[in-house]
Amino acid sequence: MTASHSDAEMADAEMVDAKMAGTPPQKSAKQRIVFMGSPAFAIPTLDHLVKTHEVCAVYSQPAKKSGRGMKTTPLPVAAYADAEGLPIFTPDSLKSAEIEAQLTSHDADLFVVVAYGLLLPATVLAIPRFGCLNGHASLLPRWRGAAPIQRAIQAGDSETGISAMIMETGLDTGPVVGVRQTAISKHDNAASLHDRLADLTAECLGAVIDGVPNSLASPTPQADDGIIYAAKISSAEAMIDWQQPADVLDCHIRAFAPYPGAWCYAPKGRLRILEASPMALPAAPKIAPAGSFLGKTADGAMMIACGQDALKITKVQPAGKTSMTASDFLNGAALAIGAFFHPETSPENI
Repeated sequence: MTASHSDAEMADAEMVDAKMAGTPPQKSAKQRIVFMGSPAFAIPTLDHLVKTHEVCAVYSQPAKKSGRGMKTTPLPVAAYADAEGLPIFTPDSLKSAEIEAQLTSHDADLFVVVAYGLLLPATVLAIPRFGCLNGHASLLPRWRGAAPIQRAIQAGDSETGISAMIMETGLDTGPVVGVRQTAISKHDNAASLHDRLADLTAECLGAVIDGVPNSLASPTPQADDGIIYAAKISSAEAMIDWQQPADVLDCHIRAFAPYPGAWCYAPKGRLRILEASPMALPAAPKIAPAGSFLGKTADGAMMIACGQDALKITKVQPAGKTSMTASDFLNGAALAIGAFFHPETSPENI
């Protein structure tokens, strides 16, 4: 090969020689990445990219005050980045000329966003060489928005997953370039599904980024039908309505476990229900008012009547205390059969 051949021609020749020799071609080049994320959900993806590409900067939301002493604590992604010696930035907003100039100075191939919590303006989306990628915890366009994990469980969905998309200014509207799917079991709660999807996000985004730019060449636009928004979770909506059927309340409890925790007012005060499963009403009584205590099961679980069937409750958390088994709670509460677990406060059950 003469010196007049271009670098591209030499690379093509090397690829052909590698194939003929039976050896795999060289891996794709490392991408220079600005990572944006805040909660623990984003850490598996960041950890994967640190090991496989060049993460030149990490952006996270500012530290929050929390706990009894209201101490300022870095968010999980910021803490991880600091421990790894990565440059960390925590702006309140990305909507300023100064921040845009700072982001431009990183000379990034990609911005990778996982649960960051701040909107990226159009001017920021246009900065990186290959655009901005987002890993979203649902099979888009179902469950766009803030709380896709909880909403999928609450709705009784049998499946969810991860969508890797090219970001647009709309909320989770961008075309999809990668998908991973997972079943939602009857034993999954928000915590277990969160952890599984966090790992799938790292796997999905990692595969897409390894394949850049080819992996971005033919994105799939999201369908116009099937769009559902996953509104942010509030403690108030986690309140238990015992008039609902037991299978509906099972989904409700798993969706909000461990946080904020599905709750009601028990005869001894406010109570979070952390683990439960549907069951048929016991032989006696066959008819019981919704929200009434039906006694213990043979293994010490607590039975509460619902609008249809009953719930077998195995783990609870009284206000101001740590979580405990329902059996331990009943040992201290000494409830009478027929005692009510009200959906809201009233003088007789405070």
